[in-house]
Amino acid sequence: MAIHPAPPAQADELPSAVRATRRTSRRLLGKLVLLAGAAVFLFPFYYMVVGSLQTEPDTTPGGAFPDPGNLTLRNYTEINSAISLGRSLVNSGVFTGGVILCTTIFGLLAGYALARLHFRGRGATFALLLLVQVVPFQLLMIPLYVLIVRDYGLADTYLGMILPFAINTTAVFIFRQFFLQLPQEMFDAARIDGATELQILYRIAVPLCKPALAAVILLSFTGPWNEFLWPFLVTKDEAMQPLAVSLANYISTVAASTANPFGVILAGACVLAAPAVALYIAFQRRFTSTDLDSAVKG
Repeated sequence: MAIHPAPPAQADELPSAVRATRRTSRRLLGKLVLLAGAAVFLFPFYYMVVGSLQTEPDTTPGGAFPDPGNLTLRNYTEINSAISLGRSLVNSGVFTGGVILCTTIFGLLAGYALARLHFRGRGATFALLLLVQVVPFQLLMIPLYVLIVRDYGLADTYLGMILPFAINTTAVFIFRQFFLQLPQEMFDAARIDGATELQILYRIAVPLCKPALAAVILLSFTGPWNEFLWPFLVTKDEAMQPLAVSLANYISTVAASTANPFGVILAGACVLAAPAVALYIAFQRRFTSTDLDSAVKG
């Protein structure tokens, strides 16, 4: 009996199916690796939340999967009664919001000037900006304390806490690099139409720099929100201290005497971390690539 070979179309089906199966397997393996990495990254946050809800501390690996009967909000109640979370959050909001506002405004103006304006000493100014980034803030803390508290008399004020962080060289650098990527033709056309530099900045540059703006806000938020040493030096008034300072004082003095010190500390950490996590989730979609050349006619 004669054996007829398979038609060419059927002969090509097997390699195609094998290639498709391999691509599917690679995609599935990649997703599994990403899920495993996400689980490792998120586990400390999960453990922090679970630990803050436990009535009795459980430091064993089984503490990651606690008994529902051991879960309570008592730790949050204890820390709120000791430091007033609401008042501390408001203080942190005023301190951090003031820093973000100043950093954004000054960063936009300085970054635009260094990127798009031509003036004598621009290169030296940018070099000085890079040099300032090398100097740790801790080295400047003592002279800043003398300047802000003793010379300016701004102790126990929000302005005294905000001023040292009002200008962020990293923000200036981010805005400068972003404005350098914008097509020069847009700025030239605006100047020909009679627009001033502030109008060009507000109507042309700022609407296009939303990703850079989101990055600056996140960077400006993280430092002041978690800062506790400088506000502690500026003010000893508990009614004005940000949450990070109140938590540090509570942990060092009162937390050890509570029934579950680990749970209370983790509860404070959850309250401190929640706004930062929410801000990152809200702003993450802003980090998208844009076609900057679309504003220029070809």
